[in-house]
Amino acid sequence: MMKRWAAIFDWDGVIIDSSRQHEQSWNRLAEEIGKSLPPGFFLRSFGMKNEKIIPDLLAWTSDPEEIQRYSLRKEALYREIIAHAGIAPLPGVSEFLKRLRGEAVPCAIASSTPRENIECVIDSLRLRAHFQAMVCGQDVTHGKPNPEVFLLAARKLGFPPNACVVLEDAHVGIQAGLAGGMKVVGVATTHPADSLRDAHRVVHRLDELSVAEMASWFD
Repeated sequence: MMKRWAAIFDWDGVIIDSSRQHEQSWNRLAEEIGKSLPPGFFLRSFGMKNEKIIPDLLAWTSDPEEIQRYSLRKEALYREIIAHAGIAPLPGVSEFLKRLRGEAVPCAIASSTPRENIECVIDSLRLRAHFQAMVCGQDVTHGKPNPEVFLLAARKLGFPPNACVVLEDAHVGIQAGLAGGMKVVGVATTHPADSLRDAHRVVHRLDELSVAEMASWFD
């Protein structure tokens, strides 16, 4: 009898590759409000909430109301870009999710991205039926590398953290999964594979994984 376990997915960089659209939205926002973007900030921002990016990485402002206004505008610009150009799942995602569904493995999305960003594309990608729970940026107080988002997703699925696998592309997300006591798969879409070696397993696309291999981690 296979031991029961659950899979928890980050969204950006794991299910979809929206890095270009996010970078465009930051560029548009900076131009709109007359701010500058420091070199290399975008890669460092992966997995972080806007509420940390804006004051800490960009040093644009420390005023909470201004941070919130910039954050909301940035995400609205992102959704405009997505609505205009569309987006597709990353290669191997749909096949892997079908494998998990075929074996009745419960799945959740756990992402620092706002819920509206996921909702605007999940149905057009025909992926909603694969997920039994969703935790987004507005559902948690602490962003990654704090494990709060993953721990809440595990609770929503009804599994202890040590019976969950986190699938993540960002360094802070891998740190969060490990801090939560979960198995972690690093997905080398955003960063080089050798930089993700803290994860228990590293892949370039999700369909490199088999359900049997993942289940064996919980024997």
